[in-house]
Amino acid sequence: MTVIRATGFRLLFVALALALIGSACADQSGAGDTGGGTAGGGGEGELAGQVVVSGSSTVEPISVAVGEKFIAQNPGVDVTVEGPGTSDGFELFCNGETDISDASRPIDEEEVQACEKNGIEFIELKVGIDGLSVITSVNNDQVECLDFHDIYALVGPESEGFESWSDANELAEKIGAGHAPYPDVPLVVTGPGEESGTYDSFAEIVLEDIAYEEQGIKEDDPVIRPDYQASANDNVIIEGVGGTDTSLGWVGFAFAEGATDTVKLLPIAEEGDDCVEPTPETIQSGEYPIARDLFVYVKKESASRPEVKAYVDLYLSEEGITSVNEVGYVELATEDLEESRQAWEAQETGTRESS
Repeated sequence: MTVIRATGFRLLFVALALALIGSACADQSGAGDTGGGTAGGGGEGELAGQVVVSGSSTVEPISVAVGEKFIAQNPGVDVTVEGPGTSDGFELFCNGETDISDASRPIDEEEVQACEKNGIEFIELKVGIDGLSVITSVNNDQVECLDFHDIYALVGPESEGFESWSDANELAEKIGAGHAPYPDVPLVVTGPGEESGTYDSFAEIVLEDIAYEEQGIKEDDPVIRPDYQASANDNVIIEGVGGTDTSLGWVGFAFAEGATDTVKLLPIAEEGDDCVEPTPETIQSGEYPIARDLFVYVKKESASRPEVKAYVDLYLSEEGITSVNEVGYVELATEDLEESRQAWEAQETGTRESS
């Protein structure tokens, strides 16, 4: 039986559905290679084994979508995809418990050292782009644009204890936030927990420079207030933000764009009124100021197994990489995708990204 599990996301094939897939693929046995490096269903060359993927809940939908395509062609392989968060995924990966680690940020130095300690060599592959979306309820008509200083005043370390938007007014004026004063309405913040790469990316891109360089917060201290509703599950964040009219939160673009019946994606500026709405075009061009790259990390030892190699071959193929757009993220520029393909072909190990 072939099962794709997407913990925290959306997919658990039941036995009947899998039997139908297996039957359909068996009917097409001998169909040959699909261009993604995978074996066709049926016949003596059918792939078997298991591919275990864990890590970022942001990248998880892409890996699930690729997995769906993969098992349709290779029903003899079990593919498991889980999304506990980038940091938790790297812990599993560097302990040798997974084949592939999904990540919404580059691997950091401590994680590299953990992998090295356990003899885990990895191949780093950039696969897409995400725009971190700052969201509120679709019913909130009092907020239309925020800059980085506004966000700091509302969810930074100095905002701990603020229960209404207006509680942040004094801090916002002090730091030069562009869109204060704020309304005197409840402020309910819901966002990713510390185990999430989305938490790390949001902190690094939006808040760290203001905290460390402008406000004198001690280097390496947390820059996101601790008193908010945290979850590793993006759907829970969407539900939390959508359920309170004057909410605030942040999540990956695909999840936000898929929930515009309940949440509103706020235009964002680094400073002032030049706010940019997150769209596929503004994210890919870099106009939207909270964009980040998405990655998969493949254990080199696992890459020698035919089923893992075939899964990654499909991931980087034209058929597979369209999954990035299909689930709501933004495809890489041609040169960046080609760099990932070359790294995979050469089995180039180590990180090329600074974190």
